[in-house]
Amino acid sequence: MAVYMIIDVRVKDRDMYCEYVQKVLSIVDTHGGRYLVRGGQVTPISFNWKPERMVIIEFESLEAVSQCFGSEEYKKLAPLREQSTSAKAIVVEGCSEDL
Repeated sequence: MAVYMIIDVRVKDRDMYCEYVQKVLSIVDTHGGRYLVRGGQVTPISFNWKPERMVIIEFESLEAVSQCFGSEEYKKLAPLREQSTSAKAIVVEGCSEDL
């Protein structure tokens, strides 16, 4: 079952974040990730949540997410994200038959 990594990002250093984005794309691709949302206009429905930037990445499995963001290549890149943003991330499973 597909899983979706959902990231709420506040950019603190745009230049550094742009460098991170340019480099992370190939890492995500290598691990089978597919960007569904990357930036774009955010329209809040819940008025106490006003994200600046949203990112949604689809992966084949939770294991693929773990391999991607646990990879040595990503670990070397992570400080750019940590220094340039404040972010919250979750991974959710796609639709299942269970309610």
